[in-house]
Amino acid sequence: MRIRAFSALRPAPSVVEQVASLPYDVVTTDEARTLAVDNPLSMLRVVRAEIDLPLGADPYGDDVYAKAQENFLCLKQGGSLIRDPDNCLYLYELEIGDHHQRGLAALCHIDDYDNNLIKKHERTRPQKEDDRTRLTSTLGANPGPVFLTYRGQSAINRLVERVRDRDPLYDFHATDGIRHTVWRIGDGDEWISAFAQVPALYVADGHHRSASAARVGRDRRRSNPDHTGNEDYNWFLCVLFPAEELRILPYNRIVTDLNGLSETEFLNRVKLATGSLQQAGSTPSQPRDVRIYIGGRWYATALPSPKAADAVAGLDISILGQTLLAPVLGIGDQRTDPRIDFIGGIRGEKGLRGPIDSGRAAVAFSLYPVTVGQLLSVADSGKMMPPKSTWFEPKLRSGLFIHTF
Repeated sequence: MRIRAFSALRPAPSVVEQVASLPYDVVTTDEARTLAVDNPLSMLRVVRAEIDLPLGADPYGDDVYAKAQENFLCLKQGGSLIRDPDNCLYLYELEIGDHHQRGLAALCHIDDYDNNLIKKHERTRPQKEDDRTRLTSTLGANPGPVFLTYRGQSAINRLVERVRDRDPLYDFHATDGIRHTVWRIGDGDEWISAFAQVPALYVADGHHRSASAARVGRDRRRSNPDHTGNEDYNWFLCVLFPAEELRILPYNRIVTDLNGLSETEFLNRVKLATGSLQQAGSTPSQPRDVRIYIGGRWYATALPSPKAADAVAGLDISILGQTLLAPVLGIGDQRTDPRIDFIGGIRGEKGLRGPIDSGRAAVAFSLYPVTVGQLLSVADSGKMMPPKSTWFEPKLRSGLFIHTF
């Protein structure tokens, strides 16, 4: 794999905690507004700029992208974002409890993305990809990194340990308790040589960000009659983590209605389709174990064995779709059907019960998480998981290092 150092736009150390924010896609507009209240420096005001517009504003309206550009400019002109004078790489460590993961912040090439040397495991949702494409193009920047993974290499692990002996550039605890530590590496020739021995990278989190970066790069090539291939728009911002350090939580589902069925009819259809149904707790204990929340109660059912012996068909999410979502609830394409929504496992039982108890949705499904091994197998097979299959935790922060072009 080819990686490159870059002259990052990054927070001044005195304001790094105010600037760095959660990724745009893990919070709702209302949550982003709450997180950024009384904090004019939050990167959420760039990646979710609708929070600075009147309530009910179209999150994809022209004024959102104009506001994002305005807020980004203010951070630069006000000195909250500063430019590293030299091309650098950065080691980025996240720590929560006894979990640590250490990745390299670097640029990757859009040709490697297009040629599937950077492998994907999910298709994007068109509206969200269009949104990130427009934001990236408007800013001329990648404000948040794509989370990539690779099968670990001992040579890279040794480089990591050498860097961690130095004084960090940033070291802070975010409000959610996650510790973020960053070391500046310099031009990183050893790292570039080490990653040249890595045969493939995998998109773990950030399919929309990587797809939009590649689209913007292609657009800039077409519109530049003097294109040489050396321009910064040929590259996009990533953090690369070894697969053995990653932690995946479930990505659960809620559905807004029961497709014309009563609760009793729906539960009967579930039992008929799976052969089992009983009241139980909210957390699946093993693969094929699915928990269903409806009418104020949790139920457990066991998914049948997959109909086909391949990496995607064996996923619980795929079997759920074939067994219940499509035939019972009429959810055909999870990427585009507005009746289904996705709830990250970090939100816990409350995140699933809330929409049902409030009447905003009719039924919730709690799933056993996908493994890192399953993710790599699916990507290696050239197939795609259903949308929103993996929730990685902890989340990388946006704004810690920004690639501009």
